[in-house]
Amino acid sequence: MFLRLLLIVACIFTTGFDSPTDNNNVKTIWMPTRDGKKLKTTIYHNTDFDLPLPVLLLKTAYDGKNFENQARRVANRGYIAVIQDSRGRFGSEGEFRLYWNEAPDGFDTITWIKEQDWCDGHVGMWGPSYMGSVQWLTASTGAPLNAIAPTASVTYFHHNIYRGGASIFALVRAGFGANVYGPPPSAGASPNWVKWYLTLPLMDIDDVVGYEAPLQMNMIKHFKPDGFWKETDARNFSDMNLPAQHIVGYYDFMCPGSVYAYQKMRTDSPTKYSRNNQQLILGPWDHATGSDRSGDVVFGETARLDTLGENLKWYDRWFKGVNSNKPDPRVRYFVMGDNEWRTAEDWPPSASQLTPFFLHSSGDANSKDGDGALSQETPDVKQSPDSFRSDPNHPVPNAPAHGIKYVDGFGPYDEHAAHLRDDVLVYQSQPVTEPLSFAGQISAILYISADTPDADFVVKVVDIHPNGFCHPLSTGILRASARNSLMHRELLKKDKTYKITVDVGHCAATIKPGHRLCIQIQGTHFPVYDRNTNTGEGPFSKRTLISTQTVFHDANRQSHVLLPIIK
Repeated sequence: MFLRLLLIVACIFTTGFDSPTDNNNVKTIWMPTRDGKKLKTTIYHNTDFDLPLPVLLLKTAYDGKNFENQARRVANRGYIAVIQDSRGRFGSEGEFRLYWNEAPDGFDTITWIKEQDWCDGHVGMWGPSYMGSVQWLTASTGAPLNAIAPTASVTYFHHNIYRGGASIFALVRAGFGANVYGPPPSAGASPNWVKWYLTLPLMDIDDVVGYEAPLQMNMIKHFKPDGFWKETDARNFSDMNLPAQHIVGYYDFMCPGSVYAYQKMRTDSPTKYSRNNQQLILGPWDHATGSDRSGDVVFGETARLDTLGENLKWYDRWFKGVNSNKPDPRVRYFVMGDNEWRTAEDWPPSASQLTPFFLHSSGDANSKDGDGALSQETPDVKQSPDSFRSDPNHPVPNAPAHGIKYVDGFGPYDEHAAHLRDDVLVYQSQPVTEPLSFAGQISAILYISADTPDADFVVKVVDIHPNGFCHPLSTGILRASARNSLMHRELLKKDKTYKITVDVGHCAATIKPGHRLCIQIQGTHFPVYDRNTNTGEGPFSKRTLISTQTVFHDANRQSHVLLPIIK
């Protein structure tokens, strides 16, 4: 599912809303870089517009020809559009090393564009996913960019591949099938992934698939943010003095990284000009789609976003002075449930207030038939903890209704089938009588223990509809050994109680009257995240342990979720 989504993202973003015209002058050259390697670079100029013009660049590893319609649309708006194939890709010279080469090549490209007589001095970039993250790598070098518009991006590639210490495992299949790590696309399309996903140790997965993929395997090997990732780190926000438009979906695996970049540019970029000129657009999408639907949920036409259109409006403001005296809303966000857009001066909105919702039960919160409850009342009496047995050989699917077909999509899938499992804790409120709205970052503060050296804690915020449909609004994961540090892992001591914080993600939603608010806790979310073998042996483990995981919620250990309630 995710592989198919990844492969159609380019199609979604290259579909033009303005029809290509015959008066585009298209020229391909090979641009020299500092080491003499030449990069295939295609330049689009609509001759209706006199030179020099502002320039927008898209750097891609996915074949620049796939973005021709998009480039023509940019050129038809009165820009020079430049499409460049990454080093070692589709005619560009050199060795392709994914993000590891993009920073210096990006700097050389922007510098070269600025020197051309067809450039009026304004240069920006656009593009989603890989092309979005490349914008940050380029900006981190001090390249003379005037603005950027990254969609669904991260500023550190480790954050692209890992979350909460767990591997975003769906990207492993995507890596084998997206023709970027070496194997042909047919490797990712194989029906055998249902069993390949269960490979142990993970370091054997290339042997099982039957293709060498050294870069992919190194990313699995280096599960900690060590020196392997250094060249992909673009988090030097204090060096970046430029406006940036950040667009991402709540269900996008790059959402945490995109919002992080927005917030850090608001606080750490060097000038008031830069800090004040950041824009964030948050919608109900999975990876870089701007669609009206995701997973099992249709949000309606209002959810659609013409992302390239938003990019062009952004650059019209900064490069052409269009509506420059009329401030844009700094934040636009889509409220699920209400299915409407709202604006705010920042994220989270100032009207939001972190409000604890406490877990309750008498020790039997397993499945929807248990006695798990959720309320704003503190557990002021003795309550028995809840336990579940997490078996890596029988993981909880992220799309439960599909069972062991193991859908590797990031969108919201009906959780009703998961609520029937004893290895899932379900805490639900009474049906709400008034709309309950929240917008911002959600976190779970849990008091936990486990009888294994490691264990995962997955937390979901779910909207249970009156008809039984269980809509997951936000999901987070923490590998317990990474509770204090992603770099310096600490194994658990058997049955010792620990306080952990799980980042459940960014979300805006309204729980409608008659619906129930639910918190769901489990030990796996497969195959979006890799299975924790619970051994503490990382991707080298050949064995698994069944973990008995416990969540405490008594007067002294008040496990709760913090929701940014809109007052």
